[in-house]
Amino acid sequence: MSAVETTAPPMVRADRVCKSFGTLQVLKGISLEVAKGEVLCLIGPSGSGKSTFLRCVNHLEVVNAGRLYVDGDLIGYRERGDKLYEMSPKDAAKQRRDIGMVFQHFNLFPHRTVLENVIEAPTQVKKQKKDAALARARELLDRVGLADKADTYPAQLSGGQQQRVAIARALAMEPKLMLFDEPTSALDPELVGEVLGVMRELAASGMTMVVVTHEMGFAREVADQLVFMDGGVVVEKGDPREVLANPQHERTKSFLSKLL
Repeated sequence: MSAVETTAPPMVRADRVCKSFGTLQVLKGISLEVAKGEVLCLIGPSGSGKSTFLRCVNHLEVVNAGRLYVDGDLIGYRERGDKLYEMSPKDAAKQRRDIGMVFQHFNLFPHRTVLENVIEAPTQVKKQKKDAALARARELLDRVGLADKADTYPAQLSGGQQQRVAIARALAMEPKLMLFDEPTSALDPELVGEVLGVMRELAASGMTMVVVTHEMGFAREVADQLVFMDGGVVVEKGDPREVLANPQHERTKSFLSKLL
């Protein structure tokens, strides 16, 4: 390994990240790292802070304490001396361009075709020429197995197909990091596999991914790291196969015993 590689910053570094909503403390000092090209799966019960953490990574939520870095850049703030100043919404939005996010519900524009959904952000946000955006969108739709659905409207698609369009739309911005917030939990069971298949292919291509999921088979097979969260803290983390087969903490054991 070259010296350049060993000194490269992790793609995501969370340093004692805290987040509260009023008096409710949702994140209580989360520290973790995701190397470039790694897949991290976050598991845990509802209300454990997984989705909130994901939303903090791309500054959809503002952290109250601690620091979050993506590719070496402090997210949402500028540091002057030992003080942090929140970025303007415009500067925060610029950072967010490099971070793709796929939500539980697909959030597609219902009045636009699949192709129009995919080219919207590249043409509007990145000011990409329409021809280039269309060519790239068609490539991405082919990649997620929906080349034949380009002129279809979201309402004419199954949930699994809509979620695959949402993945293509996020990839159209050429992000360096992809965040997935329970991307299969709103889907009928028989449609889950097609979305996980696209995510497997993404992981194999070297995309850095942070995935909140209940799909333990996917976590075991694809993740480099598994993090179990509960009550706003990291309870246990490690190699997914190790954690799933031999959890060290009682709380992890209890959670997994209900799932596996």
